Amino acid sequence: MQHTSLSPDRKVVVIVGDDPDGLLIDANTGKTLHSMKGHRDYSFASAWNPDGRTFATGNQDKTCRIWDVRNLSKAVHVLRGNLGAIRSIRFTSDGQFMSMAEPADFVHIYDVKSDYNRRQELDFFGEISGTSFSPDTDALYVGVWDRTYGSLLQFGRLYNYSYLDSLC
Repeated sequence: MQHTSLSPDRKVVVIVGDDPDGLLIDANTGKTLHSMKGHRDYSFASAWNPDGRTFATGNQDKTCRIWDVRNLSKAVHVLRGNLGAIRSIRFTSDGQFMSMAEPADFVHIYDVKSDYNRRQELDFFGEISGTSFSPDTDALYVGVWDRTYGSLLQFGRLYNYSYLDSLC
């Protein structure tokens, strides 16, 4: 099984799947541009940052790797999950935040602008079917798969609203 993500400029595709190495493919010609090495198992997810320079891949090895198209020799960040594979990755429309979800119980949110140093972890009980941010970046949605209690959780973004926020 494979997962693909199309770059914001629609020129490049990331393909991940049954091979630990992900591929960067020219969307027009289908030619392989690069093979990303670093994961150790099957990959399940990929997503492009809206900046078009970075993208993320999620793997059974419990890592999410952040890649920069300007230097694909190795991942620029390796983010670790707690218990399971990284199965869902999403960036906010402004590229400021990224979420990565494990198959159950944990969703991790990273502040991309802090170079992935600031993070928040959502810890709850349930099988996760996926995540998504609202277009205005104010909400994170988490799909919970359960025959009895299946649900869609919504988490709101908090703002500081201090005087210095208006200077950014």
